[in-house]
Amino acid sequence: MVKLFPVVALLLLGTAHATDADDLAAALKQARQWTARGQVEVSVFFPPRTTPTRAANALPAVPFRPALLARNFTVTRGDSEAIAGRLSTRFDLTPRQGAAARWSLWIDRVWNVPLAFEERMPDGTLARRAAFLKVNGTLARVPVQPLPSGTGLGTVLKSALPGLRLPAGFTPVAARARAEGQGGTEITLSDGVNVLALIVAPRNVRPAVGVASVRVQGRGGVRFVWLVGNLPESALKTALANVRQVDEAGLGTFAEPADSNR
Repeated sequence: MVKLFPVVALLLLGTAHATDADDLAAALKQARQWTARGQVEVSVFFPPRTTPTRAANALPAVPFRPALLARNFTVTRGDSEAIAGRLSTRFDLTPRQGAAARWSLWIDRVWNVPLAFEERMPDGTLARRAAFLKVNGTLARVPVQPLPSGTGLGTVLKSALPGLRLPAGFTPVAARARAEGQGGTEITLSDGVNVLALIVAPRNVRPAVGVASVRVQGRGGVRFVWLVGNLPESALKTALANVRQVDEAGLGTFAEPADSNR
């Protein structure tokens, strides 16, 4: 009689239970093609604004990058909760290193798409929340928009900004020329969910919460480098502390044309 146990064991190993991170990644992949619609309340408390809450018919787009997210965050499945009358599962995202914001997402148990999310600062202060109050009966298809990979951009960025120390977990994923009249280049940094803007510009930026800047020498004279995002001021300043010069030539090969609508 043929013994099947070793074969069955191998099959079971190949179909092991998905982890919480795998389940969240599957939901985020689903959300790239389908979205819930209805009545959404969106509140943004960072950066501070006069009217923090507005209404929308869908959740704001968040550029989740599952591979980076899995590397930089611990994903934990939470309780089942009702969002807009629909049963959902909460997933908590905790940074493995650094001082990045942490997130919670509520995923619909049937549709497997987000119904709500929260972004909280390292001290627990709520920075942003969006959640459905009412949901339409069916999902809506959304056009697939591939995210730029940024392959090779990290090497070019090191040459362009010697002395730059990227905050823990963050990597450059895209670059674009700034709008006409502004000048310079904007590099997007991501840790999988949080996004920072690294900007080389001919002018300095006004002091504000979530902004650090340094004056440097460039090929055409004085330039300014800004780092903008939801990190403690000390982390933003540390990233730029050793930057003394900039050479933007190499970044031009990665920078997309300026968006006239921005």
